[in-house]
Amino acid sequence: MSQDHDHAHGHDAPLPEVVLRVKALEALLTEKGLVDPAALDAIVDTYETRIGPRNGARVVARAWTDPAYKARLLADGSKAIAELGYSGVQGEDMVVVENTPGVHNMVVCTLCSCYPWPTLGLPPVWYKSAPYRSRAVIDPRGVLKEFGVEVPADKEVRVWDSNAELRYFVLPERPPGSEGLDEEALMDLVTRDSMIGTGLPKAAGAQP
Repeated sequence: MSQDHDHAHGHDAPLPEVVLRVKALEALLTEKGLVDPAALDAIVDTYETRIGPRNGARVVARAWTDPAYKARLLADGSKAIAELGYSGVQGEDMVVVENTPGVHNMVVCTLCSCYPWPTLGLPPVWYKSAPYRSRAVIDPRGVLKEFGVEVPADKEVRVWDSNAELRYFVLPERPPGSEGLDEEALMDLVTRDSMIGTGLPKAAGAQP
């Protein structure tokens, strides 16, 4: 692993009181017919996959189009990301790792679910699951394959362990054929999973 860490909360720690209260309130409102669980799921999905990750997509697209910004991003992720207005709780200390033709990076939090909220929004359910947290370390290539990412045998896979003090963010490789696209168009190619390392950007010309 690229970063070891200790947490005050382990795999089997009880849910925080505020989480239990939210779950109880949700159950009560659902029972009374005041809340549609499907609507709540849709809202969460929107923040997980669309609104939140758009911040990270702008960071990536800026790095793809501005070499000076990319250099600053790799040198001091927190400061460079803050240039675009993205900072705050869960994103104070950011390290950006770059995918290259010879290296594929992926991010995990082995003991809980530390995640860069300001750039990626809410963490997906699978990121918080025990199987992902353990298997990403034991068999990263196998996990990537399950996500549809085939990494060549001669390409190194590096697993980065986020923690309460430090969070990692993957700068994916720019898709071939995207050289003529502007920043806004490039943002549409950047997926949430490509910034975690469990996915790749969309191909140039793909629909958003």
